[in-house]
Amino acid sequence: MMGITRTGNFFPLDFSTALITTAHPRPHRDSRTAGRVRRPVLQLPKLRLVAAWAVGLVVTLLILWDPFRAFGLQSRSIHLVLGSVEACVALGVAYLLHCRFVNRRRLQDLLLAQGLILLAAASLGLTYLIGPYGAPSSGAIGIWLPVVLRVLGALLIAAAALTRGRLASHSASRYLSTIVPGAMIVALSSILWIAKSQLPIAFDLKPGIAPSLQPLLTGHPLFLVAQGVGIAALFIASIAFASQSARHDDDLFRWFGPACALGAFARIDYTIFPSLYSDWVYTGDLLGAGCYLLLLMGAVHAIRRYLSAQASVAVVDDRLRTARELHDGVIQEIAYIRLESQSIAGDPTCRKHIVGACDRALDEARGALQTLGRTNDEPLSSTLSRALAEMAERYGFALVVDLDNSIEADSDQQHALTRIVREAVSNAVHHGKATSMRVSLRLAAGSRHMTIEDNGTGFDVSAVHEDGGYGLTSMRERARTLPGLFDVAADVGLGSQVTVRW
Repeated sequence: MMGITRTGNFFPLDFSTALITTAHPRPHRDSRTAGRVRRPVLQLPKLRLVAAWAVGLVVTLLILWDPFRAFGLQSRSIHLVLGSVEACVALGVAYLLHCRFVNRRRLQDLLLAQGLILLAAASLGLTYLIGPYGAPSSGAIGIWLPVVLRVLGALLIAAAALTRGRLASHSASRYLSTIVPGAMIVALSSILWIAKSQLPIAFDLKPGIAPSLQPLLTGHPLFLVAQGVGIAALFIASIAFASQSARHDDDLFRWFGPACALGAFARIDYTIFPSLYSDWVYTGDLLGAGCYLLLLMGAVHAIRRYLSAQASVAVVDDRLRTARELHDGVIQEIAYIRLESQSIAGDPTCRKHIVGACDRALDEARGALQTLGRTNDEPLSSTLSRALAEMAERYGFALVVDLDNSIEADSDQQHALTRIVREAVSNAVHHGKATSMRVSLRLAAGSRHMTIEDNGTGFDVSAVHEDGGYGLTSMRERARTLPGLFDVAADVGLGSQVTVRW
């Protein structure tokens, strides 16, 4: 190899590096936006949060504006169905977070899983399950246990929102997400059961009158304080999660902000009208259902991304396996044929043709190998640099590269441009006897330009066009697919210059 000069940024990568980087695929770049500067826009998570706050605020102001209008529906079955569905959603999302905690060991996932388990336990209808031991209207354990569980769940969610990316201790058990909330439920149930005779009455609903016509606000101070703590915790969590989702690409947390906002407004409605503790379905129940619906949507998006990532990993693994087989099989066999053909006695012209055919086959195979080992988001400059470095080392010509790293291209464009470079360099070396090559990639007049110059013997461009040279035709067709323009300039004895604009 005669030498490589770097006038721009040059990143030579070998095949082993490609194997490592391809194992972590990144989002695919769209050719329509490649090379453009993206303007900042209002991010979607913030829009979701604003919409959730607006809905909750409008509903709450509506019932405060006319608190004695019956907005509710008396239906014990609907109430139980909503509670059961909410509990199932909370447990499903908690399991998803538990799996993330096991893999990532982040404290945030652990606290969120624990908080959702407590909320699920409260939503399962503990008021009805404990009914034989304390009627809901008495305000005893059947009401205080769900209240305390909801407050603790909201506090854990707020704590998770504020912990951000902190890692849990390596000694922390993978079962903490279920052990801690289970222990809390058992301990609280035991304490409240023992002290059930001393528990204050949270509120006293008048029999026969719909809760939607009985504004609470006169409940026991402890009950109002508990609700206020839960409301504040959920509002804090909604803001914190929205702030985090704007900086981190996490499909699940994008939905936690608006979900917590709806949950907080649902608690406000429950504080004003105690429909949560009766057979009436009211606005608070609808806002609460909306909260869990948003959590379900976040879980669906997270699972969809996980499955997409798994499919991408499978594709990458298959590509790498094919690349290894190509490298260890086809390329080795072609190299052996080339080596043996040089020792064949007989016509030198025939021998030269066989060696040339082997060289072209090796170029094709190695080009395919580079394509298989390339990552989806690898910069165009890196892809071209790697291909050029490999060819310069094999053919022994001096190489000067001047590549603009800011120029982007999608995978199809990168493949076409790499093949054009390989074809141009191969022609210059084999036909033009070039010993020096200069490749540049730059932005000019709003277009992207790639130029390959050599110091070879050159050729008559018009004569090649008349003969229908396959190499030039192939490069021109590849340039059209970019879409772009192809131009070649050459003079006999003065080298050649190939330019692609797109």
